[in-house]
Amino acid sequence: MSEHHATIDWTLGDADFTYETYPRAHSWRFGGAVEVPASSAPEYKGDPERVDPEEGLVAAVSSCHMLTLLAIAAKKRLTVTSYADRATGYMETNDEGRLAVTRIVLRPDITFAEPVPDEAAIERLHEGAHRNCFIANSIKAEVTVEAP
Repeated sequence: MSEHHATIDWTLGDADFTYETYPRAHSWRFGGAVEVPASSAPEYKGDPERVDPEEGLVAAVSSCHMLTLLAIAAKKRLTVTSYADRATGYMETNDEGRLAVTRIVLRPDITFAEPVPDEAAIERLHEGAHRNCFIANSIKAEVTVEAP
């Protein structure tokens, strides 16, 4: 169907290679042009000024849900004029006793042009977006949507 590529670059530099001292900073490159400064989460000695993989996962789920919802709305001739999400991923111990992002909560705030769909129609948009989001279909974490 399609392929998606990312290049991850990391170097040790002048640091000692011990758990306490090796640098967590690295970069994500997409399509050769876009570069994202990344690191491990601050709880794992990472740089809080950089994106960590867990944040990247949450952003990917949120972005996929939004893009899928926009496509469904457009096909239904509903006009979305803005969409903002304050998504949260929860790192917890999973059923196998391992740390994992076990659930992601999306909190989208969507504005529609007239005619504004009713709550039931908006719920159907979210259900369709969740059911068809490629990223949500690819992960084990529970993904829920909370209405504002």
